[in-house]
Amino acid sequence: MLGYVIRRILIMIPTLLAISVITFVIIQLPPGDYLTTLVNEMQSRGEGMDQGRLAMLRESYGLDRPMHEQYALWLAGMLRGDFGYSFEYNMPVSDVVGDRLWLTAIVSGATIVFIWVVSFPIGIYSATRQYSLGDYALTFLGFLGLATPSFLLALVMLYFANVWFGTSIGGLMDPRYLGQPWSWGKAMSVLEHLWIPVIVIGTAGTAAMIRRLRANLLDELHKPYVVTARAKGLPPGRALVKYPLRVALNPFVSDIGNLLPQIVSGAAVVSVVMSLPTTGPMLLQALRSQDMYLAGSFLMFLAVLTVIGVFLSDLALAALDPRIRLGGGASR
Repeated sequence: MLGYVIRRILIMIPTLLAISVITFVIIQLPPGDYLTTLVNEMQSRGEGMDQGRLAMLRESYGLDRPMHEQYALWLAGMLRGDFGYSFEYNMPVSDVVGDRLWLTAIVSGATIVFIWVVSFPIGIYSATRQYSLGDYALTFLGFLGLATPSFLLALVMLYFANVWFGTSIGGLMDPRYLGQPWSWGKAMSVLEHLWIPVIVIGTAGTAAMIRRLRANLLDELHKPYVVTARAKGLPPGRALVKYPLRVALNPFVSDIGNLLPQIVSGAAVVSVVMSLPTTGPMLLQALRSQDMYLAGSFLMFLAVLTVIGVFLSDLALAALDPRIRLGGGASR
């Protein structure tokens, strides 16, 4: 086990290095750079910029250097904890991000908990009571959740939260706490606003997981080993939890590596609609303005989440299913 963990950690290093190269190249593919975008915007407003000042800014930001030198400086800075300089905000990336990473982590973590807590009981109920009235009702709600656009659900939830509970529309906290240091009142305000984006972002994921768990569990419940266990007098609850449910959970555990990045990136549209101070809207703006260090830092953050999530899912799969061995083709 220890050897497997060490090998996987060593593999993660070149993987992240390759992802950083691809990320930097993709960000550099559009013609021009941030200053080119800035000049074009100024010209569209009838303004201009002196070429001498433009050359000075290009040199001070390092945009006049070859791509490989810019990448080397960016990579060396990340290894030191310096994620570069945001051209648009005119400050270091770490200062620009600020609380956004924490708020994104809070929203994403709460959404994952919501998805798992809601989908598992419903999925198990639907599978064990196939074609019942409750199964039909929950199936209808699941399809409704899959079909409803997130931005439309966000608008509806914002309206009802404001009318029924008096919650301020948009954002993750009351306006008076914006830019203020963390306090008990600010934390309570975040909790008051948190349930709206969690429901909106997690609805589609919950509906999809219910359908998958129901299908996987139904497939396992009709296999011979379950029939044999019941024939030998094993209680229904134990016969369900001991083997079929564990096997049906394998696809969900293997998706841990993709779940968190999908929530972080997939919530960008919802974040724009609900004015959430998360990383999604900032990433979209950074890509549009070609703020390469800010956009690259966000993309590397998602890459690190994916790589670590896949590593954790592999360990969880080995603990969940005894048929999976960490030694690959090794036999015991």
